[in-house]
Amino acid sequence: MSNSERTQDRRNFLKKSGSGLLAIPVLPLVSSFSLGPYESDNDLQVYLFSKHLQFLGYEEMSEVASKIGFNGLDLTVRPKGHILPENVESDLPKAIEAMKKYGLSPKMMTTNVLEFKTDVDKKVLKTASELGITHYRTGWLRYPDDQSIEDCQRTYQKLFKELEMVNGNLDLIGCYQNHAGNHVGAPIWDMPPLFPSAESRYLGCQYDIRHAVVEGGMSWELDLRRIAPYIRSIVIKDFKWGKVNGQWKPVNTPLGEGMVDFDRYFSLLKKYKINVPVSLHLEYDLGGAEHGAKQITMDKDQVYAKMKKDLTFLKETWAKAE
Repeated sequence: MSNSERTQDRRNFLKKSGSGLLAIPVLPLVSSFSLGPYESDNDLQVYLFSKHLQFLGYEEMSEVASKIGFNGLDLTVRPKGHILPENVESDLPKAIEAMKKYGLSPKMMTTNVLEFKTDVDKKVLKTASELGITHYRTGWLRYPDDQSIEDCQRTYQKLFKELEMVNGNLDLIGCYQNHAGNHVGAPIWDMPPLFPSAESRYLGCQYDIRHAVVEGGMSWELDLRRIAPYIRSIVIKDFKWGKVNGQWKPVNTPLGEGMVDFDRYFSLLKKYKINVPVSLHLEYDLGGAEHGAKQITMDKDQVYAKMKKDLTFLKETWAKAE
């Protein structure tokens, strides 16, 4: 089926289904870490997190990402993002049109969607589905102090089951990111029980190796082995421990200058045959671009050079990993 036919099928479904999205069951697929064919070492698809280009409009952002060598952009569709959720119906088509003009794939977006109850959340997911986006990052969850972790997990199991059904009917893959700190998923091992199943195509983990190493230390390989069947997309970034104002904290670095063992990590990804879209994040000093600033203090060409350096490191390290 062509992309245009696939998009038309989505539109026809949305018109017919309306608000009844939760009523239709989702059938799981055959178990596979990659949920697709694992072809070759050169098959890595890298998308730049668009937060780092929020000082540019859609046209210039797409041109820059294409020239640097990215396959696409992981668009921020959230408050303070490239696309505000309330404007998704008018602005997401513009961003995707600009991306396609420069040969970029409109596959990924980052949202704060966790449920399908508000009008804004419905617009975000339905519009993304109609425009051909396949993967989106969800919002984050926490364990409130006034509730037991067990009670929270039972609640979140139901939430994720409902979201999986919505995603299945929209042909979207929701990805929950593991994030260091007091977030659900920070310990890694608490995530698998929350997901409907390892066979589900429509809901899983956006695995972030930087946060996994921060939390897992020397046991991150066990964490990866545990979460591997649930990985649906990947975030790449690096860090090292350092003192900030007298306190030890994770300090973000360019790829290869921190504590993440990318040689070993990529070897394990290949061993487990995990072949999913990759979102490259640059959280170290970029004159404000690392935080999604609309105006930056670093020369643009310096920012682009750092992006190119990280992308080159990523592709070269991936290619040589065994």
